[in-house]
Amino acid sequence: MIDLAMMTGASRRTFGGLAPLLALVAATALPGCPAPPTALARAQQVAQEFNQDARFGRAELTMEHVAPSARDDYAAHHHAWGTGVRIADLEVEGMHARGDHELDVMVRVAWYRPEEQELRTTTVQQTWRDEGGWQLTAERRTEGDIGLLGESVVYQTPAGGAPARQFPTVHLGGVDGPAAPGP
Repeated sequence: MIDLAMMTGASRRTFGGLAPLLALVAATALPGCPAPPTALARAQQVAQEFNQDARFGRAELTMEHVAPSARDDYAAHHHAWGTGVRIADLEVEGMHARGDHELDVMVRVAWYRPEEQELRTTTVQQTWRDEGGWQLTAERRTEGDIGLLGESVVYQTPAGGAPARQFPTVHLGGVDGPAAPGP
């Protein structure tokens, strides 16, 4: 026959030794639960996603994060993106908090005009505010090439007509014409 009193005592001794181990496992697993992100961590995530959407021309997604008061300016500054201005690369360089609900984000943009094929670089300062969610309220060029944000650029051609050739044309008879007959 099976003695229930002996089984109960044996199981108590077996699980009794495991109890501290189970408590240790539970105690180390609980701190692994992530804490909710801070306001600045959320701002960093929103700024990263916003700028990636802007880089790839997803205007409908970017406008969701532009403050209503800044939407007209933003649309005017970015209307050429994807057509007259192509974005080659975009990198969020850093953030500077101004309190808990406002920060500046520095973004370096590598871009070019399709007709020129010359890579340009511009650094833009974006101002973000937490107004029931992080929103872009302003942006301005701080350094680099002009023209990324819709600034007018005047091109001047050099005086004297056509631009100089990269390599002079050499004719078989010489540079100035056919060679003179020899003696």
